[in-house]
Order: sequence, then C-alpha cells, then structure tokens
Amino acid sequence: MKIADLITWFEEWANPAWCESWDNCGWQIEPGVLQAEARVLVCLTPTLAVMTEAIAMKANLIFAHHPLIFNPPKSLRCGEALGEMVKLAFTHNIGIYSAHTNFDQVNDGTADVLAQIFNLQAVSAIVPTQLGRGYGRVGMLEASVTLQELLMTIQTQLHPPKLIFSPAANLQQQIDRVAVLGGSGAGFISAVVKTKAQAYITADCKFHQFQESRDQGLILIDAGHYATERPACDRLVQKFQALSLNWVQLSQTDEDFRQFLP
Repeated sequence: MKIADLITWFEEWANPAWCESWDNCGWQIEPGVLQAEARVLVCLTPTLAVMTEAIAMKANLIFAHHPLIFNPPKSLRCGEALGEMVKLAFTHNIGIYSAHTNFDQVNDGTADVLAQIFNLQAVSAIVPTQLGRGYGRVGMLEASVTLQELLMTIQTQLHPPKLIFSPAANLQQQIDRVAVLGGSGAGFISAVVKTKAQAYITADCKFHQFQESRDQGLILIDAGHYATERPACDRLVQKFQALSLNWVQLSQTDEDFRQFLP
C-alpha cells in the first residue's frame, strides 16, 4: 500500500479536521513520500531516537500520536531537536504524520483501547463530540473489584513506573464503574463526576486536582501519560498490519521522559 493510500484510509476513520483548535494533527513533515510503498514506524512521540530507529529500519513514515510541531517555530537550526528532525526527515525521505485529538475520539483510539483493556461494559464517552465519537470512556467492570484489586490490575496491564491515586480511607472499597482517558485527562474531572464513575484512570494530574476529585467523591488514579497512551499505538500497529503493509512496527525507542527512584 502506498503512503498516500494509507493516509486516506486513516483519515476516513479519524479525520484530522476533528482535532482541537490548539492541536496540530496530520502531516508534520512530508518530504515527497506519498507514492512510496509504506514502511511505517508507529510511536507515541516523534523524537530523535525514533528518527534514528526509523533510519536504521529503512522506514519512510513515522506515524506518531503526539505532534512534532504544536506551535509554528520561529527558526529551524542544526543542533536543536526540531531542526535536526526536519533535516533528517528530508535527507532520508521519512515523513512524519500525527494523529492526536482526532485519534483520541474514535473507536479503537486512545480512550477506547483503555476501556477494552479493563473490559468495561456498556461503554460511553465521558464527553461526546458527534457521530458516536468523544473524549474518554466510562463503563461498568465485568465484576465488582476492590480498589486495591483495581490498582493491581492497572499495574499489571499498563506497567506504570509510578501509580498515584487520591486519598482513600479504605482500599477494600468496592468499585463497579470506571472512567478512563489516556494522556492528560485531569481537565475532565467534573465531566467524569457526572457519569457516576467511582474511579477515573488518566494521567498528568496536579496536586489540587487530587483534592478536587476527593472532595467530589471520585478516586483519581494517575497511571502516567506514556503508560495510558502507548497501548493505543500498539493497537494502531495491529490495524496497519491488517492492511498488509510492506512493513510496520511499533517503535522500541519511544520514551517516557521520566525516571523515578525505586
């Protein structure tokens, strides 16, 4: 499949026109690869490490969740990360494409994959957008579990380096209804409360957002940005594999950007 056909297929599923006004979905760098047979490296974040991996693997498309460019750069300079990415992309004919808030909203997108990982039932969007799309997912667990059991399941399924949750007097509290949103989801706390979820799994939560959740009777669980979004990248690889591409692989150099003392 040619890269142009792959992008057409993807955009029929997750149109970049659905992205938020502050976002930058779609082509980040297109060095003239549209008619090439697609060799795709999928990643969460396009970095120099991922670019080096793409060059080594002879990939011609880096398909990323996070945009390479959020704001228009004022300059591009050698020795700086963005300038080096642009230089290498054109030197090695490697395109960079981003699917961000458009990918967050769709079935099999970032939130939907999390809902599937935790086997949520009767799932709906936390904040519906349109045509069956929306941000986040909320649903019922297959069987009631304790908060401690839910935290252990998160550790097993997502492998976060650190798991942070709001104060809870009783780890044996029974949990039936759970909300999920990959990446920075703390801004959706009020919407989650309206869904009657007892626990909310997301990332990038600040001190007072844990207080806000506790005061509203919601258990806020921060499992980390990388851990909550990387599974959707793996799902994207599976979907691309079903298209019988020449070559597609999940990046092995994607980074969490954080380290924690044991």
